[in-house]
Amino acid sequence: MNIKENNYKLIREVILRHEVYQSVKDYSKEKEKVSSYFELGKLLFNINSVYGENTINEYSKKLSKKFGKNYSYRNLINYRKFYSIFKNDKLNALRSKLSWTHYRELIKLKNIDEIVYYIEISIEKHLSYRNLIEKIKNNEYERLDDKTKIKLINNEDKSIIDFVKNPIQIKSNTKEDITEKVLQKLILEDIESFMNELGDSFSFIGSEYKIKLGDKYNYIDLLLFNIEFNCFVVVELKVTELKKEHLGQIQVYMNYIDEKLRKVTQGKTIGIIICKQNNKYVIKYCSDDRVIARAYELVL
Repeated sequence: MNIKENNYKLIREVILRHEVYQSVKDYSKEKEKVSSYFELGKLLFNINSVYGENTINEYSKKLSKKFGKNYSYRNLINYRKFYSIFKNDKLNALRSKLSWTHYRELIKLKNIDEIVYYIEISIEKHLSYRNLIEKIKNNEYERLDDKTKIKLINNEDKSIIDFVKNPIQIKSNTKEDITEKVLQKLILEDIESFMNELGDSFSFIGSEYKIKLGDKYNYIDLLLFNIEFNCFVVVELKVTELKKEHLGQIQVYMNYIDEKLRKVTQGKTIGIIICKQNNKYVIKYCSDDRVIARAYELVL
């Protein structure tokens, strides 16, 4: 028996073992599937480096005829790609945490750090395959701040503002210019989705939250609370470019909440300005690092 035929025999044995296992209803069946595909990928990776693509195509015809469409040329290429990505030390420990359908989508991504991000949030939030697809489609990782990405890579402590997306996506039936009232209405219609854009552990307190400054009433667009970081969050909505007066306004509201509502056991209030267009120079010279600005994006 020559080397090429022997390699095929090894692949066939892995598949036979896998197919037998799949016929048994067991809680660990999906884990075994991922493990088998990783092992197949390793064999195919090594074979390809010696014999090239034609051999994999040859194997796929034999395997598909014997075992079915799971071993088509396209799927064999996916198994090989799965191994080539997850043999990386950073990812190897994570390769048995999700289902094959999750990994099949993740191997389409090119950035290792992006893959790690989506695996970790899938595990933490028990994301279904469809939930994961939605997050990838919405470019969630790409919309994180560069500083946050560095913190993720270095496994550093994160703050409440690290996972606020930029731009923040707001569902709408139009992409035309809108008023602040309309923007607020769109957010309130799907407040859960909006708070997910801000990150984790947010709860809603109120909109048009009334406060009294001297003898006049003012209204905070949105008042939230973050349970994990134990602090209030003031959100102001602007349909223009960020202006310096916006910073002064939100700081007044934050200071009011700190004085009137914040308990001694709670952290200081955070301010988020959501505007049509950010202005990096205005925010750069803001002396209060509790305030951040994010652009919004209307999505159909």
